[in-house]
Amino acid sequence: MPKVLISEKLSPRATRIFEDCGFDVDLKPNLSPEELLNIIGDYDGLAIRSATKVTEEVLDAATNLKIIGRAGIGVDNVDMGAATKRGVIVMNTPHGNSVTTAEHTITMILALARQIPEANTSTKAGKWEKSNFMGTEITGKTLGLIGCGNIGTIVAERAQGLKMRVVGYDPYLSSENAKQLGIEKLELDDLLARADFITLHTPLTDATRNIVSADALNKTKRGVRIINCARGGLVDELAIAAALKSGHVAGAAFDVFEVEPATDNILFGFENVIATPHLGASTTEAQEKVALQVADQMTNYLMNGAITNALNMASVSAEEAPILKPYMTLGGLLGGFLGQVQAVGATKVVVELDGKAATLNAEPVVAATLAGLFGPVMDSVNMVNAAAVASSNGIAVSTIRHERQCDYETLLRVTVSHKGAERTIAGTLVGGNNPRIVEVQHIAVESDFPPYLLYLRNYDKPGFIGDLGSLCGEYGINIASFHLGRREAGGEAIALVEIDGGLPASLLPKIRDLKQVVRADQLRFVSIGE
Repeated sequence: MPKVLISEKLSPRATRIFEDCGFDVDLKPNLSPEELLNIIGDYDGLAIRSATKVTEEVLDAATNLKIIGRAGIGVDNVDMGAATKRGVIVMNTPHGNSVTTAEHTITMILALARQIPEANTSTKAGKWEKSNFMGTEITGKTLGLIGCGNIGTIVAERAQGLKMRVVGYDPYLSSENAKQLGIEKLELDDLLARADFITLHTPLTDATRNIVSADALNKTKRGVRIINCARGGLVDELAIAAALKSGHVAGAAFDVFEVEPATDNILFGFENVIATPHLGASTTEAQEKVALQVADQMTNYLMNGAITNALNMASVSAEEAPILKPYMTLGGLLGGFLGQVQAVGATKVVVELDGKAATLNAEPVVAATLAGLFGPVMDSVNMVNAAAVASSNGIAVSTIRHERQCDYETLLRVTVSHKGAERTIAGTLVGGNNPRIVEVQHIAVESDFPPYLLYLRNYDKPGFIGDLGSLCGEYGINIASFHLGRREAGGEAIALVEIDGGLPASLLPKIRDLKQVVRADQLRFVSIGE
């Protein structure tokens, strides 16, 4: 059974989820980097929060690791590139702490508007400085959301309940969705100019880093208040400090910082700045939710192949997983066939789905196909990184669904284009689960995917089968099955010959020398029969 390491404190109920599924679970919080490095090779799964640093070095040592589950949203502590390269799926739990983080944002807005922290400190110090803490109402004020995803939309709902006007900037927010949510969709510059309060709800990417910059702040109205409970680095802290000093920004509330732990920060010297130590998800309810969610997601993947909330792989529901599995196997085998024939120099890959296949979630099938295609010629290619490998090599990948009747109940066709050439293969599932070749180079020919397969293009002339059989007999090679297809009598033909064991190195050149043979390749399908 799978072995899982929980490297940070999670709810005991999460541990029980793993144990109830028969998993071997080790709870080892507070591991040093060296300790993690020494033991990670033993585990199939790793459950983390934000403290565990899953570096490239750790992933190099994690030779059995299949999945990393983050109990929370941010995965800044995981080297995503290294995980993807090594075929390790990284999941998070984006919904488990959405309400908690949104509530923290609303709390920050209210505390900032009424100067609650400063008034609290003053009053507890024995002062009664009522006149020093003149706040502002939020009723009727405009809240600008930068990012309108899960958390942003909850903030919008809560703010509307407080009678705020809500405007939002999000490239992925449709006008229809915005209307449904009661959010006026704006471009960023327009939002900056209109908002009285600005909150951020986006991941930290190259595109969003310092999205609230000095230039952006210059476009805001005087007296604006900035709240960031999303990710450090979204706001230029030096620019905010300058704007606070000048009085252009009336106040700021930060739960996240460019450098964490933030024990010393330029913003700490301002009385009108509220700072909390990354508490967005820190409620009992949220921590319980994300712990249970990550345990469920990890067990579903390791047991059933279901992929939920993965950041580097297409999602596959628990219901889809058993249906998709044979198609992914078929795609991988078809890709592997073409990859062994010739994948070097590929410029385009087209995956076509007919019949029942056309109704499927195609992304995992395409990923498996690409992994099979590139595997024979590239090191360390897997389903997780196959699409990225194609992109980095300038290979265009497309998927076509055909709403048409075909000769088979379901059909998968893979076509690989090279400079001046095109290779194609099609396959189906027999009995629902058994992959079978049905066509090569548009020539009908049927075969399973045996461990050893001799692929031949030949001319349909008398004597070919006898010559091939005699030659194999001389070398003690037994032919288990022989499948032949042809375009027309006497014309181009395809032969798929199952053999018992591999060919001696000296035999394949002799097969290629047979006068009827155009090309000959020995193919291996390791996943079948072994």
